[in-house]
Amino acid sequence: MHPLIALVTLLTIVLMIVTTVLVGRARGKYGIHAPATTGHEGFERAFRVQMNTQEGAIMFLPTLWIAAGFGNPQYAALAGAVWLVGRVWYAAAYSVPGRNRGPGFAIGLLALAALLLMAFWGVVWTLVLAG
Repeated sequence: MHPLIALVTLLTIVLMIVTTVLVGRARGKYGIHAPATTGHEGFERAFRVQMNTQEGAIMFLPTLWIAAGFGNPQYAALAGAVWLVGRVWYAAAYSVPGRNRGPGFAIGLLALAALLLMAFWGVVWTLVLAG
């Protein structure tokens, strides 16, 4: 694995840890006891940021690894870094009522689409060369 891909992977894990910690803090702040997932709007925002981040990471990480493994790891790492920036922007905006989380979501989605194209191109190209 390329070190830049490993770095983006580690930073993604750190982002997931941070969102988990923020949910725990919100539980304490707003008195939401597990296993409840609803209550105060501040808690619900933190919880949705965590869940959306994990849902996004499930698609992002394997796509990143395939794009890097079958294509250019530097370009894949760049797209991965852009995805991370988008997710952090999204999380910060989602956490504050009235802020527009759309730009962060769009940046992350475009970066994921770029990785998906790189991954497909690399896999198909490898299959064509092998055939």
